[in-house]
Amino acid sequence: MPSSNRPSATQKLGLAGKLVAISVVAGVITAGLALPAVGSVGLGTKDAISDFNSLPDDFTTPPLSQSSTVYDAAGNVIATVFDRDRTVVPSDQIAPVMKQALVDIEDNRFYQHGAVDLKGILRAIDKNAAGGGVSQGASTLTQQYVKNVFVDEAGDDQKAVLAAQAQNLGRKVKEMKYAIKVEETLTKDQILTNYLNITFFGEQAYGIEAAARRYFSVHAKDLSLPQAALLAGLVQSPSGYDPIANPKTAKERRDTVLRKMAEYGSITKAQADQAIATPVTLSVTRPQQGCITAQNGEGFFCDYVKKIVTSDPAFGASNAERQALWKRGGLQIHTTLDPKAQSALQDSVTSHVYATDKAATAMTVVQPGTGKILAMGQSRPYGLNAHQTSINLNVTKAMGGGLGFPTGSTFKPIVAAAALENGIDPSQSYDSPYSMPWPRMTTCSGGVLKEGGEVHNDAKSLTGPFTMGPAMAKSVNTYFAALEADAGLCNVSQLANKMGITQQAGGEPLQVVQSMTLGSNDLTPLEMASVYATFAAHGTYCAPSAITSVTTADGKQLNVPKSACTEAMSAKTADTITGLLKGVVEDGTGAEAGLSDRPSAGKTGTTNAGKQVWFVGYTPELAGATVVSDTDAPTSLDGQKIGGHWVDQAFGGTLAGPIWQDAMSGALAGTPAQDFTGVPDLSTPQPPASGQSGSPDPQPSQSDNGQ
Repeated sequence: MPSSNRPSATQKLGLAGKLVAISVVAGVITAGLALPAVGSVGLGTKDAISDFNSLPDDFTTPPLSQSSTVYDAAGNVIATVFDRDRTVVPSDQIAPVMKQALVDIEDNRFYQHGAVDLKGILRAIDKNAAGGGVSQGASTLTQQYVKNVFVDEAGDDQKAVLAAQAQNLGRKVKEMKYAIKVEETLTKDQILTNYLNITFFGEQAYGIEAAARRYFSVHAKDLSLPQAALLAGLVQSPSGYDPIANPKTAKERRDTVLRKMAEYGSITKAQADQAIATPVTLSVTRPQQGCITAQNGEGFFCDYVKKIVTSDPAFGASNAERQALWKRGGLQIHTTLDPKAQSALQDSVTSHVYATDKAATAMTVVQPGTGKILAMGQSRPYGLNAHQTSINLNVTKAMGGGLGFPTGSTFKPIVAAAALENGIDPSQSYDSPYSMPWPRMTTCSGGVLKEGGEVHNDAKSLTGPFTMGPAMAKSVNTYFAALEADAGLCNVSQLANKMGITQQAGGEPLQVVQSMTLGSNDLTPLEMASVYATFAAHGTYCAPSAITSVTTADGKQLNVPKSACTEAMSAKTADTITGLLKGVVEDGTGAEAGLSDRPSAGKTGTTNAGKQVWFVGYTPELAGATVVSDTDAPTSLDGQKIGGHWVDQAFGGTLAGPIWQDAMSGALAGTPAQDFTGVPDLSTPQPPASGQSGSPDPQPSQSDNGQ
């Protein structure tokens, strides 16, 4: 044999590799068809068949991670949130030309072969052996789909992703077996549709619908021939053929797809030539997702909704289950947020306190009798840039908030309610001097808080005697210190517990001490709005609720947390508190906050040195709580420029009150005014009743300014 006709060493190795590869594939396919393996196959083939047979038979397609949508109570979109930007679409919502383009460039014999294309494998082996390397793959679309399933399941685990993409025989064998299973259970069109929904197309777009929106701002069903060809070409290398980053390379790849489509008869040569002559024209829609995209200040509420889904046992017994539900997505989350109330609240908080101010304000509005959160917002936008924040000042730390704020005198109505519940009459009178030692009090555990420390009123001229109504209207600290002692400190804390106040906003235990009546515990606007909603609802406390329904991608309705409503106090007590708080806005420290077109009730609060000011109030329809505070290292609001105006001295009625007033007026605009029912007339001064506070006993005081 002439030397020129003898195969070279490289060719011999290529031929040997070809024969081994053929024997391996043939053996694996034989095993896959449940036929007896040929006894003479090589060791590598036997190992591959053994691996094949040891794989489990079940292959289930996992639910794909896709976007979830959060809606307000009117059905408007608050935000779209996702772990991966994907919208799964059915076959009839994908342009036929898109399907054909993918088949022609990736697996033109897709409709002729089974799960594994032996002819294609032999062709690839022959070409790779001849070239002395690996230049052509042989995976069918079904095998590619199986690989993509494993890649998608790996998520952000880079090690698992690399394993799912490994170029080795073991991974190929695994793909082959599961591809056979897929072809047994799904039609070709179902496989193709699943493939197009799972595949990554670059630029954070997963699935054909997201890709069509990303690059062309159209739906997958509306893709044109040139557009479909470009997207089909991306599958092989989403980054390499990215039309945004590499437009020239992307066009070359698109044109290759078009030529293949003409070669296989899917389109005519004239159609291909016309499409090739068309420049790549993009209309890019950048990914917009997450609560940061919410408008009208709804980002904080959106974040709160996410915290509920990922923390409430209603959405999964374990944290891992709840996180998996959120990550999988595809949820349609309908919420309680009322767009009218939200707009009014947002307009008010941003017009009274600017985002650039040192101070910030936050407000929440809830519905008495249901606990539904109707509005939630703050003066600084939701975000991570300058003068923005991702901390929701309306809620506890566990739900994405901060450490809360001392509530000042807005806590006094809780003390008054505890007193009424324990038989003390609104006519109860105390001397109420300007300053006095804290009375002796007893904790729930029986510990005695001794007399000591000083509690004083806002002004030296503010002295008694007072009964409960005038003391509430003028926010007399010494009156409420005495009332707290007679009501029983433990009774006060237990009533607070019944209205959702069980710990401080940062998770610390509630401080059951004498200064509790002056709002020494750090609480949140959501908590305080819910407390005052209890008064409006005649003593019925309803835990806050934000979600009305959740539907999964497959249409299943999930159970959602329901607002548990319980009787916290008698209707008589609650209605008496309403009468007392009407006096605050009619002729007391909250006069500047009262509503002019309908009955309202509320209470002011100003903490030590004016570091925080509050107004919490309600109508029969709505309850809202507003706080203004320096949020960094709280300093006095006195002397600060807030909302374009210099604040001489900060008080709850004059700084927080107008924010509450504007928000509530806007939320209720156009609705008939309702009156409070069952409220006793407490406007007539009551004769002093005998009674003294318990013996004073000391506790280091946090005094409140009383307004």
